Amino acid sequence: MNSLDWAVLIGYFGVMVAIGVWSHKRVDNVSDFFTAGGKMPWWLSGISHHMSGYSAVMFTGYAGIAYTYGVTSFITWSFPIALGIAIGSKLFAPRINRLRSRLHVASPLEYLKNRYNLSTQQALAWSGMLLKIVDVGAKWAAIATLLSVFTGVTLNQGILITGAITAVYCTIGGLWADALTELGQFVIQLLAGVSMFVAVVLKLSDQHIGFLDAWNQPALHGHGKPLVGPYGTVFLLAFLFIKLFEYNGGMLNQAQRYMATGSPHEAERGARLSAVLWLVWPVVLFFPMWMSPLLVHARKPDGSDSYGLMTEQLLPHGLLGLVVVGFFSHTMAMCSSDANAIAAVFTRDVAPVLSARARAWGERSGLIAARVTTVVFLGLSMAVATQVDSPTFKDIITVVIKWVAGLMGPIAIPMMLGLLRTFRRSGPTAALTSWAAGLLAFWLVNYPISWHVDGGVPLQYQVSVPLAVSLVLYVLIGHLKPEDTPERLAIIERVNSDGDGATARAVPVPASAGDDATGEPNSTL
Repeated sequence: MNSLDWAVLIGYFGVMVAIGVWSHKRVDNVSDFFTAGGKMPWWLSGISHHMSGYSAVMFTGYAGIAYTYGVTSFITWSFPIALGIAIGSKLFAPRINRLRSRLHVASPLEYLKNRYNLSTQQALAWSGMLLKIVDVGAKWAAIATLLSVFTGVTLNQGILITGAITAVYCTIGGLWADALTELGQFVIQLLAGVSMFVAVVLKLSDQHIGFLDAWNQPALHGHGKPLVGPYGTVFLLAFLFIKLFEYNGGMLNQAQRYMATGSPHEAERGARLSAVLWLVWPVVLFFPMWMSPLLVHARKPDGSDSYGLMTEQLLPHGLLGLVVVGFFSHTMAMCSSDANAIAAVFTRDVAPVLSARARAWGERSGLIAARVTTVVFLGLSMAVATQVDSPTFKDIITVVIKWVAGLMGPIAIPMMLGLLRTFRRSGPTAALTSWAAGLLAFWLVNYPISWHVDGGVPLQYQVSVPLAVSLVLYVLIGHLKPEDTPERLAIIERVNSDGDGATARAVPVPASAGDDATGEPNSTL
C-alpha cells in the first residue's frame, strides 16, 4: 500500500466515525439504540441484514476453501444462507418484528422469560453471549490477518485498530449507526467487488484463458464440482438448517434488523431483499477466489492468504486501498451489529437479574449501560481474537465453521421454534434439556469421540449432530411433557396473529406472565 491507498483507508474510517456521530442525534432511549425505534425502512433493514452476515472471514477462510475446492464455497455457504433467509422471511421475520411491536421488547431474548421461564432465558443469554465473543474474535483476527498482508502491522495491532474504530461509531450511534454505515459499506463493497472481478477477467484474458475455458485448466481440476472434500451432502443439509436458524435471528444481530422495521410486512420485505443479495452478490465476490489458483500460489497451507496476494498483484494503488476498505466494511458491519445485539441481551435480559439497581434503570442510565456494555463486549472479543491461532481454537475457519455452526443450533432452537404455534407444547423442560444436550453433544463429538476415531469425526457430523440432538429433544419432550400454559399460549398468539393485532390483544395475559425476576409486573407485556 502507498499513500493513496492509505488515504482511501483513513478516509473510510473518518466517514464511519462521522456517521456514528450523526446517528447519535437519533438515539434518545434504549429502544432507539437497540431497534432504531421501529422506524427503519425495509430496504435499509434488508441491506443491513445482508451486510451484517459478512466478515473478512470470507476473504480469508472461505477464500481458502475456494482456492482449494472451488465452487463448493458458494454451494455450501452463501446458497444455504440465501435459501434459509428466504424461508425465514415468511416463517420468522414477521414474528420477530411483533416481539417489538406487540410485546415491546428491545432484545431478541427478552420474550423468553415469559415464553419459557427465567432459567431458560438466562441459559440462552449467557451461552449466546459467550459464543458471540468467540465468533467476533475470529472476525477481528480475520481482518487483522488481511491488514498484516497489506501493511505489515502485527496481528494484535490490526485487531486494536479495527476494534477501536468500530467501538467509536457503534457505541455512540447504536443500531442506526450500524445500519447507515452498513449501507455505505455495501456501496464500497459493490465498487471493490466489481473492480476485483474485472481485474481477474482481464488478467485471465492476458493469459489467453476465456471466461469458461478457465474451468478446463489443470489447476482447477475438480473445482467445478458442487460438493467435494469435507463439504458433502450431509454438511450442506446441516448447514441449511443451521443458517435457517442463525441468519433469521438465532445469532441475535439479524433478529434486530427484523425488529427495527415498522411492521411485520416490512420485516418480510427486508428479509426477501437480503435473500436475493445473498444469492447473487457472493457469486461476484467468489469468482476471483475460484480463479486464484491460476493467478497466485498461496503461502499458507489452507490458502487463506490467496485473495490478499491476488489483490496486491492485480490492482493499482487506489483500487487496492478500496478493496482493503471492502475487507474492513464487511468485518466492521458484522462486529458492530453483534456488539449491539449482545449489549441488548446483557442490559435487558442479564443485568436486571443480577442487580436490583439495573432493574431501576431509567432511559438515560439504561442508555449509558448499553454503551458501556458495547465497549466491554468489543474489548473481550478483541482479547479472544489474539488467541484464535492458539491450540484451543486452531485457525479462523475452524472457529467459524466448527465452533459457531456447531454451538449455534442448541442455543437458537428454543428461541426460534418457541415463536411458532406448531411447537407450543414445548416448554421450559424441552428448551433447557435440548439446549444442554446439544452442548454436551458438541463436546462429545468434537473431543472424546473424535480422539478415538481414526482421522477424527468428519466436519459434517461435528456441526450437524449437536443441532440434530437439540431439535429432536425439543420436539420429543414437548410431546411427552407438554407445558403449554395459558400464559405461554397467549405469548405465542401475540407473535403469530396477523392483521392489526386485535386478535392478539383479545387473548388475555395474566399478570404473572409479565413478572420480572423480583416478582414485580414487567411493563414489557
